Amino acid sequence: MIVTAIETIRPPDYANILWVRVETDEGLVGLGETFRGAAAVEAQIHAEIAPRLLGTDPSRIEALNAELTRPYVGYRSSGAELRAASAIDIALWDLAGQAGGRPLHDLLGGLTRTSIRTYNTCAGYAYNRSGGRRAIAAEDAPQGPYDDQIAAERDAGALARSLLAMGIGAMKIWPFDPFAGATSGQLITAAEIDRALEPLRRIRDAVGDAMEVMIELHALWDLPAALAIARAAAPFRPFWMEDPLRNLDPLALADYRRRSGLPVCASETLATAAQFLDLLRAEAVDYVMLDIGWCGGLTQARRIAALAEAHQRPVAPHDCTGPVVFAASTHLACALPNAVFMESVRAYWSGWYRDLVTALPIVADGMIAPTRGPGLGLALTPAALAGAAIRRTTGRT
Repeated sequence: MIVTAIETIRPPDYANILWVRVETDEGLVGLGETFRGAAAVEAQIHAEIAPRLLGTDPSRIEALNAELTRPYVGYRSSGAELRAASAIDIALWDLAGQAGGRPLHDLLGGLTRTSIRTYNTCAGYAYNRSGGRRAIAAEDAPQGPYDDQIAAERDAGALARSLLAMGIGAMKIWPFDPFAGATSGQLITAAEIDRALEPLRRIRDAVGDAMEVMIELHALWDLPAALAIARAAAPFRPFWMEDPLRNLDPLALADYRRRSGLPVCASETLATAAQFLDLLRAEAVDYVMLDIGWCGGLTQARRIAALAEAHQRPVAPHDCTGPVVFAASTHLACALPNAVFMESVRAYWSGWYRDLVTALPIVADGMIAPTRGPGLGLALTPAALAGAAIRRTTGRT
């Protein structure tokens, strides 16, 4: 089997998503995905990756990943080079599963568990679909029953009850984000902290400790402000503080971890096993979060998870992106012995994800099970590929 074509697809209604399809002479097509910076990743794939990959054997996943994640520049980042490599890597694993008639989790070592606990990231239907983070305005109206970013801001207690009714016992919110921009994360006042704590108060008043709460800080803060947030949040018993600092110095994050006394989760923003090894050696992290669409694909994710396991740290794959990464991450999470959570967004898996792919992981009673069928067990829908505005670019042998 050889690679005969590489196609990239940019859907106009989901400007952050880039899909890649790797076609072969045997008629099999592997599907990959990455997120954010779609135009730059598209350019990287066609300028740098396609000339190397066309005409090669796609089953050489380790060798190809090693080549693609070590470009001359950009190898120690999660920029366009590594995101392009990630999307290609996912597609190659999908091809391998299809060629062998086996689901992706079988290729990853088999199921450690048939399903994994999920937490709900409290985003809404339009969050992250294009551009940067979505800000909530006073006049914003919910677009559906699970517009959870609006709900988290306006009545987080009712949101917690709604999630518990679905069997989901953990949720992630980011109430401190609106206060970072004014000082570039260098300062947060006592009054701002008090305002940001209101969702946490409402959750604990409504459901007590029945709900685990993760606090996402989006790597927006310097150390003193992050510590002030940690001291104020500690009485609400957060499950973890996610990316409290800009991920520039593992020793600074280790300092935060020691002084805050709170569990640290990091980081969706990092790529390749080497960067995660730096975090682990510095004792800067309790929960290892990786995004397979950004870190170098499933090949790098397996190495990162093995490093975490050797350091007795659990793994929690990131997903607030697109449906292909969601499906591939669920296969991975159900195969890894040290996976503890699989992130999900109910506004996504109950909504627009269904328009784009033919199957999704099964979410029920707070658990997620992987898709069935060979490889990823899904394909893009005709609707995802329809429309004059869609951008499709193909390189062939």
